[in-house]
Amino acid sequence: MKVLALDAALGGFSAALDDGVRLHVSASGRQDALEAGLARIEGLLGEAGLRLRDLDVLAVGLGPGSFTGVRIAVSYAKSLAYGSGLPLVGVSSYDALEPDAAPLPVLAVVQGRRGVICARLHTADGGATACGATAEVLDRLLPADPGMLHVVGNTEDVLSEIAERGWTVRALPPRADVPAVAIAQLAHHRAPSPTPHALAPDYGEAPAVTQRKP
Repeated sequence: MKVLALDAALGGFSAALDDGVRLHVSASGRQDALEAGLARIEGLLGEAGLRLRDLDVLAVGLGPGSFTGVRIAVSYAKSLAYGSGLPLVGVSSYDALEPDAAPLPVLAVVQGRRGVICARLHTADGGATACGATAEVLDRLLPADPGMLHVVGNTEDVLSEIAERGWTVRALPPRADVPAVAIAQLAHHRAPSPTPHALAPDYGEAPAVTQRKP
């Protein structure tokens, strides 16, 4: 199956094209999706010797993560899906981060603006998500009885707070070094959205708004 995957929620803009034989990747650590995203997609298709209509499916990271990045990547993916008639798969940032067969419980963490995170706690009983100030999110998600906790994602601002609550913490590597690669992998096993329009982004914690003074 030939898959083109896009992500701008996690660590800049990335694109990955699985042509069924090899993986073509283009990534930037900057949020330059608006300036360079379409050119990067065109470059991947040219490198693989494919046209958009030669693909089987499109995939995109739905967030949470960069508010602007999510908007741009999802807009690109929906436009390409509408224009080509290809099915579109959406993948959560949490799924893109959490590695296969990660030992449970695992906390996937996405950094928002300073002091704000979105996180998903995945346990044997299911999962729960929360967004907000770091301490508030940990209060909502972590059980009162600490034990071993595996953490993946933007862990810098949370590891010490988790350890202070009595947990033994182990940091895990993400599913893939490039987010779009993880999304391309997961797209092989996900049902597409009924329509591109039905695919809803997850913006997590909305950016702060400064009120204009009268």
